[in-house]
Amino acid sequence: MESSDKIADLRREYTTRGLSREDLDPNPVSQFRLWFDQAREAGLLEPNAMTVATADRSGFVTARTVLLKAYDDRGFVFFTNYTSQKALQIAENPQAALLFPWLPLERQVSISGPVEKISTTESLSYFMSRPLGSRVGAWVSHQSQVVSSRKLLETKFHEMMEKFRNKEVPLPDFWGGFRVVPRQIEFWQGGAYRLHDRFRYVQTGDGKWEINQLQP
Repeated sequence: MESSDKIADLRREYTTRGLSREDLDPNPVSQFRLWFDQAREAGLLEPNAMTVATADRSGFVTARTVLLKAYDDRGFVFFTNYTSQKALQIAENPQAALLFPWLPLERQVSISGPVEKISTTESLSYFMSRPLGSRVGAWVSHQSQVVSSRKLLETKFHEMMEKFRNKEVPLPDFWGGFRVVPRQIEFWQGGAYRLHDRFRYVQTGDGKWEINQLQP
């Protein structure tokens, strides 16, 4: 098998740093906060960008990049249209996996667990913090549905901007947040010779976290 652009030859060695068991916080959310803050300090583009993978009841999987908007010990929150493909898959199969690819730092964090809707109060609080155009845009887009042209979307957007002129833009009842409740969190640090450092936190029955080192 040959590749005209020689994709197979694209490689680099990961030698920036290592990761040991002694480096890790007992709480994976605290460890995530440390790495997330370091990603921000390093000036990474969209450090809160994450891949969200979902599947319907048949097992058909889809993935897309969204932005993390909040996190704490309860889980990791993102927002979407509740009629979007990911939301419909979550309704059928309320599980998801998240991936933060902080490649300039030679790091990845993967998170998986059940998904739940956040409260309307929480969704409203975030919605009202968004810029006006983003709030109006939430009303315009029937996310994941077929559209005939970009022009149609723009026309609808300007119509909605006029509708809400000098008015408060209300929270759509079809828009809000999901929280991924972590059951497993893995921290991956690139290593030389592809001997990467991987540590997986798994929540035990008593709510505590067990940490295991994984082979690369």
